[in-house]
Amino acid sequence: MTAQFSRSAPLADAFLGAAQLVAAVIAGRNLDVSLANAGYTGVTRAAVMDLAWTTLRAFSRGDFILSRLMAKPLKDETARGLLLTALARLEARPEDAHTTVDQAVTAAARIAGGRYKGVVNGVLRSFLRQREELLTGLDGVARWQHPAWWIARLRKDHPQEWEAILAAGNQHPPMSLRVNHRRVTSADFLAQLAVAEIAARPLDSGALRLDKPLPVERIPGFREGLCSVQDAGAQAAAGLLDLRERQRVLDACAAPGGKAAHILETAALDLLALDAEASRTARIRENLDRLGLAATIQVADARHVDAWWDGRPFERILADVPCSASGVVRRHPDAKWLRRETDIAGFAASQREIVDALWRTLAPGGKMLYATCSVFREENENQIDAFAARHPDARLLTTLTLLPDADHDGFYYALLQKT
Repeated sequence: MTAQFSRSAPLADAFLGAAQLVAAVIAGRNLDVSLANAGYTGVTRAAVMDLAWTTLRAFSRGDFILSRLMAKPLKDETARGLLLTALARLEARPEDAHTTVDQAVTAAARIAGGRYKGVVNGVLRSFLRQREELLTGLDGVARWQHPAWWIARLRKDHPQEWEAILAAGNQHPPMSLRVNHRRVTSADFLAQLAVAEIAARPLDSGALRLDKPLPVERIPGFREGLCSVQDAGAQAAAGLLDLRERQRVLDACAAPGGKAAHILETAALDLLALDAEASRTARIRENLDRLGLAATIQVADARHVDAWWDGRPFERILADVPCSASGVVRRHPDAKWLRRETDIAGFAASQREIVDALWRTLAPGGKMLYATCSVFREENENQIDAFAARHPDARLLTTLTLLPDADHDGFYYALLQKT
């Protein structure tokens, strides 16, 4: 997936790049991987990301509109992706309709020898003429912009909050910072942000929420390790672990290293960070190096204890297990369309294997924090209830359920102690 960009039409460049990413997701490919493979940089990368992520959050709405404007879908997925992207921008920025249509048509000239220029122009202008009529009769999937099975599961799991969860999943996510208190206080860092004219406010969790997202290059002290970008909900993990100086700690599914770094910023510890993929452990090292932190990092599958454990028990374990990512779907909107309902049982089975394996390595009296970025009960409350039934030596100390809202993503935490 390589775009030929022109210097004269930056929005057309972004349209083409976003259309290619949307087409990749339609074809079943991961959005983050597709973005990395595309090699976009700088302003173009930011613009492509904004368009593609916005389009995929509202994919079912755009798809519904296209079904009413066209007798049959376009065979060329990039052209279809371009139409979806342009429709999303027309809805987000109606005051800029002329530019959107013009630049989408310019982008269409670079797809399949320009054969879709007329189609793109006609469909977008038809949408502008018929917008109100086209948006009547939105079905549940198009209205809530999530798959039907996802909506049904949330209605069952969260009968009072399901609408708010779905609405949050369609919004742009907030950007929050975690201050490295080994190097600077929150008050001093807030003052540095103010000098740089970056508006931010402290949250009860200790996170600093920026009023507007911005590139990390603009954040003072980021490269020097004064702060990290981390969702406020994810910042809860280190505090829940009840860390003490010189403890032996395991972060069992550590990549890309945000929670591991926060743990090390909290106390001087002997930390082992595991991840099953070598490419992902490299990210852990990069993050720790930037922050001036040290840990033992190992490529290993947490489930295969005998392959990596030296027999010395851990006093604290973070089991931040792989999950559906249903609580962070606004950051990973492709998950809504790539996941299948049957995948949830698969995640639950892997989670069960991981926590059962890790329990062996926890010292008597030690604590294990089970964590997911899911809002589905099968991966959260049901998982912990079943674990407690299998392990009579496990005592549940506390749980924390964070549903996505304006300040944080969705997370679930359960702190267990070995009696």
